[in-house]
Amino acid sequence: MSVSEFIQAMVETGLKAVSIEVTPDESRRELRHQRNDLKKELDRARDRIEELEDQLHDHESRAIEQYVASNPGASFEEILQFVVDSAPRRVNTHLHTMEGDTVRIADGQYYPVEQADEAKGAG
Repeated sequence: MSVSEFIQAMVETGLKAVSIEVTPDESRRELRHQRNDLKKELDRARDRIEELEDQLHDHESRAIEQYVASNPGASFEEILQFVVDSAPRRVNTHLHTMEGDTVRIADGQYYPVEQADEAKGAG
């Protein structure tokens, strides 16, 4: 409820002198500390995501490089078909690598690590 809604409700109930005293739940120091902790956590998560994206990009690029090295003169369509044909194997490898770290399986479905416990509780 906003302050104006609170005042309106008090006036409607017959109170004419409504004193509004706001007491913060937490001090500025506590809020700064929480903000700094969250900022550090966000920075770590961003660094980890960037690292994983770089690894994925490097892995995918290497797979294409190896195909081209094994098949000199391959056309774009042939390279594309290689990527399509080998995608299930690569996805399986990626999921296996990520399992337990960033992805969990619950009831045969994949969830981010923080949502796995919620899915187990719902099922």
